[in-house]
Amino acid sequence: MRRKQAAGPRLVMAGALLALLGLLWGSQMLKAFDYFSSWKGDGEQQMYKLDISWPKIPEYFSGQTFCVAVDSLHGLVYVGQRGDDVPKVLVFSEEGYFLYSWNDTVEMPHGIFVSNTATDSSVWITDVGSGKYGHTVKQYSPSGKLLQVLGTPGNAGSSLNPLQFDQPAEVFVEENGEMYIVDGDGGINNRLLKLSQDYKEIWLSGENGTGIGQFKIPHSVTVDPFGRVWVADRDNRRIQVFDKVTGEWLGAWSSCFSEDGPYSVRFTGNYKYLIVAHLNINRLAILAAPPVGEIGDCAIVSTIQLADETKPHLVDVDMKSGAIYIAEIGAQQVQRFVPLS
Repeated sequence: MRRKQAAGPRLVMAGALLALLGLLWGSQMLKAFDYFSSWKGDGEQQMYKLDISWPKIPEYFSGQTFCVAVDSLHGLVYVGQRGDDVPKVLVFSEEGYFLYSWNDTVEMPHGIFVSNTATDSSVWITDVGSGKYGHTVKQYSPSGKLLQVLGTPGNAGSSLNPLQFDQPAEVFVEENGEMYIVDGDGGINNRLLKLSQDYKEIWLSGENGTGIGQFKIPHSVTVDPFGRVWVADRDNRRIQVFDKVTGEWLGAWSSCFSEDGPYSVRFTGNYKYLIVAHLNINRLAILAAPPVGEIGDCAIVSTIQLADETKPHLVDVDMKSGAIYIAEIGAQQVQRFVPLS
């Protein structure tokens, strides 16, 4: 009778082989997971806390605070507000002290942006008023002196020559002077416009609709260092992304916005995250920013839930400190949230 051979050595060898394959497969999976999670995140986490000391005297907010812009270079914060017999622009220090205000030629500020170049600083405001200063994008000195008017004041339109707007929502200006304007906030235009340093059209994208490159109230715009323009397509409940050189459509995010459309888009100082404001659910969402060359779909890394009826409208980020400033039209204030680390 033939004796059975011991299975021990074979089992040991098979086990070792499986273990080796498992290690190799596992290392590849870990690499894939690390790449994916490096920009998608691994679940929500608390990233910011409210700075209750900012501003020092909240009573200076005397109207509806629609927009806020941070001058990280000079440590200033500009707030645009609306209302009868109220200063339309308030200026604070980054520590929260009120400095001064100005009001001339500003009717109904909607968006505000600070532009710093090697030689000077300026403040750009989109004005959606229907009076003699409305339907314009205007450049001011830090003290409020009017420097430049784009559009036909008091007259809405869609013309590119002369340049016209209808309730322009927001403007973003690059260091080289090129600018991106989302037009408009409920008017006849639904478009993204790129202008040169001398305010000539470079490219134009968009019309009213739900298709690729179309908009329903393009409400906010920002640019990343990788040549991509990000637009909050508010009523379509998505963010659309374009090539900043050609205007070519690169992709869109929609899955994160089932509850409410995006009202504001701003990157953090390290460009790892995109801050999005949701007015109707009183919330800020912090989304993972995709790496170069990839749009994919959105992933929420963290949220900031605000009080009921706060209504965050537009936000800005201090690119040095990382602080988020939120203009809240419901609470009629600007709040500052600072990073936990």
